[in-house]
Amino acid sequence: MLHTVNKSPFGNDTLNSCLRMSTDGCAILLIEDGVYGATDGTSISDQVKEAMKTKSVYALKPDVDARGISTKVIDGIELIDYAGFVTLVADQKATQSWL
Repeated sequence: MLHTVNKSPFGNDTLNSCLRMSTDGCAILLIEDGVYGATDGTSISDQVKEAMKTKSVYALKPDVDARGISTKVIDGIELIDYAGFVTLVADQKATQSWL
């Protein structure tokens, strides 16, 4: 399953809920303000790193670039473009949007 998170983890709890509720082997895509969850050295980064041990974590590169955090992304998070986003959706049986 693909999980998408579009809200900043510093304004609400959607990323934290997604990390807790998603299952091993799933994919998590951070989009829009959700990409702030990909930033290293924050209050959520340890949880994201732990999730990366059993889940694939991606961030939408245009959103990362737009927010000026491309040099601060956690090692191992794959930055993808819009075509990669489409591929993730097409490759998964279902998509869960965390709003």
